[in-house]
Parts: sequence; C-alpha cells; structure tokens
Amino acid sequence: MATRTLDAQAVELGPTGRPLSAFPDPAPLDHHGPARIVAVCNQKGGVGKTTTTINLGAALAEQGRRVLLVDFDPQGALSVGLGIQPHEVEATVYNLLMERGTTAQDVLIKTQIAGMDLMPSNIDLSGAEVQLVHEVGREYVLGGVLEPVVGDYDVIMIDCQPSLGLLTINALACAAGVLIPLECEYFAMRGVALLMETIDKVSRRLNQKLEIDGLLATMYDSRTLHTREVLTNIVNGFGDKVFHTVINRTVRFPDATVAGEPITRFDSGSMGASSYRELAREVIERWRQAEDGHEG
Repeated sequence: MATRTLDAQAVELGPTGRPLSAFPDPAPLDHHGPARIVAVCNQKGGVGKTTTTINLGAALAEQGRRVLLVDFDPQGALSVGLGIQPHEVEATVYNLLMERGTTAQDVLIKTQIAGMDLMPSNIDLSGAEVQLVHEVGREYVLGGVLEPVVGDYDVIMIDCQPSLGLLTINALACAAGVLIPLECEYFAMRGVALLMETIDKVSRRLNQKLEIDGLLATMYDSRTLHTREVLTNIVNGFGDKVFHTVINRTVRFPDATVAGEPITRFDSGSMGASSYRELAREVIERWRQAEDGHEG
C-alpha cells in the first residue's frame, strides 16, 4: 500500500490514491422511514450492479436500516442472487406496475437477512416497457406503486437493467440518488458520459431532486497496471463523486450468488464482506452530509 508524507506524518493511501478513511458506525435510528430511493444504474452489463445491490443492502441492514431491494431487471438476477427462483414467484414487480389490483404487499418477499425485503422480477417485466409507452405519466409509474411503502423503509434500492430505456428512466424519476458501479476496465469508462447525460436530462426534466450518490469502482485487481490506471482515471475524472471504498475482484462473489446469499452472510469474514460493510458506512455518511447540506 502506498504512503504519502503530510505534515511530517505518513498517511496510508487507498486504491483511489486518497488517504484511507475509516468511516464511523452510524448512530442507531430512533425511527424508520421515509426511505431514500437509490437507483443502482449503469447501462453496461457485468459491472457489479446486482452484486452491489444485494451486498450493500445486506450491509445497510446490518447497520439497523430497513431495506427494500427492487429487482427491476427482467433477467431477475437480483432475485436469483437472494435464493428466489423468478419463474416460481406468483406476483412480481411486473404485476405491481401493470395490474391495478396488485399492491406492494402482494409482491414483497422477506429475505434471509433481517430487515431486508425483496420485490422480485422475472421475464414478464420485459413486456412492461412496451406497455408503458402508451400510459399517461409513463415515467412515474414505478414511483407511484412504491409510494405506499416508502414510510416502511429507510432505503429502497432499485437494481436497474443494463440499458437506458423506459424502465431505467422510471427508476431515475423516483430516486433521490444514483449509485453507479463501474468496472475497473477501459470500456466501462466509455459509457459513463452517456449515463451522466441521461441522469442530467432526468434531473432537469423529470426529477429535480435527483443527484449522484457516487461512483463505485468494482472488480479491482491491484496486481494489474491496467486496472490501477483505470481507477486513477476514474478518480481524476469524477473526483469526490468516487467512493473511497473499492470492491476487489474475488471468486467469493459468484460463489455467494450460487448459494443465494449476500457475501456478508455467505462468507462474513471475507475481504468482500468487509468492503461492502465499509461502503455501507461511507454511503450513510454521505447521505447524512447531504441532508445537513440541504437543511443548511
């Protein structure tokens, strides 16, 4: 690990090239809700969106937060990653969006993690994008169906599909923040400009409260020069928007997915579990600072 001398003290630097920050455990909540809605979004697939949604959600639940995960991808990877077989689920997010009589409570599933619930998805959701085109206020349908449960949770995380279509726009239109997992690989950088442009348009036209919670470097491998250079470029390009926490590449994540468990439960003592717990503390601290800034 690199060090830098500041004011005659050796300061240990993390992978992002900035001083390592040990974020404090957040204070216990004296009440729950209303939830902060966060869209986990990147139009490029395979960058760690679902892994981050599952494991950050579980780590937030460990910190006493009530968490709802929304599987908003027709592939249903989030549901599978929590041990749910999408084709066996009676009611999904699709039913909630498209069927007037379906309520959020009809769709909610309790996970193995205390304090963390799931709204599952399956391939039916792929039809919603076509059907929503003809709906009045089509960008706000997801926000409308989530509204009844916002008061029951502290965080609602939406795992978006790898595209910038109408489903993703729905997620951005109801979210307060966007978390962008970004693989430490050259081609992953190229699509970020388009995503940022989409977020900017949504914030100007549909949702003025939308802001970027942060960019999360994933699949980091300190042994390769390419990975280190890409991370440096991400930090140089986006500065403080990049989380200090970096998620390293490890085989334990796919192993946990196969087991249908978050890494914090599957291998609680692993580096991956530790990273997501650190990310949870950092995310909560960022949200606290943002709230203080808005109140000021």
